Amino acid sequence: MSEHGGVPGGGLVKGLAVTLKTMTRRSTTQQYPDVEPELPPRSRGVIALLEENCTVCMLCARECPDWCIYIDSHKEEVAVPGAARPRQRNVLDKFDIDFSLCMYCGICVEVCPFDALYWSPEFEYAEYDIKNLLHDKDHLGEWMATVPPPPAHDPLGDPSKEETTAARKAAGPSARPAPSGVRPDAATDPGGGAAS
Repeated sequence: MSEHGGVPGGGLVKGLAVTLKTMTRRSTTQQYPDVEPELPPRSRGVIALLEENCTVCMLCARECPDWCIYIDSHKEEVAVPGAARPRQRNVLDKFDIDFSLCMYCGICVEVCPFDALYWSPEFEYAEYDIKNLLHDKDHLGEWMATVPPPPAHDPLGDPSKEETTAARKAAGPSARPAPSGVRPDAATDPGGGAAS
């Protein structure tokens, strides 16, 4: 007798039954090169660069735990009409990401204050030589075409700061701000007040 009081060899029979049932089922394997995989909406494939948004603040390179972002720039003087002296601005010369070192943590995308870096779901960029995984700003700029648009705002969620600021300005200076934690539309709703 077995430990559980069943028939001797019952576990083996159950295991073989599962194997036979699986063998008779149709395969659900996707044939990858021929059939494109359905990726989740926020897939992390490769990092794309929107060059005109980059101000060469170096935050992404400083925060990268792998030090795989290489940035180089120079300063240019910009003459502003009516200004006492010309202003200077940084011009991006080099922006490289070494994807052989990158661990795809997304810190660079999160810390960029000017939305110059984006996640692209593109994942087919394997190379035969590891040296070819160093992508320059032109190559990173090509990935921008594959970046999906941002998701729509949830109508049941809290309004954005920009929406509440615009609503406050439109209401005029006499409008009082809603208490913290209360939606602006709930503050005017007689049924949406606090319970007494």
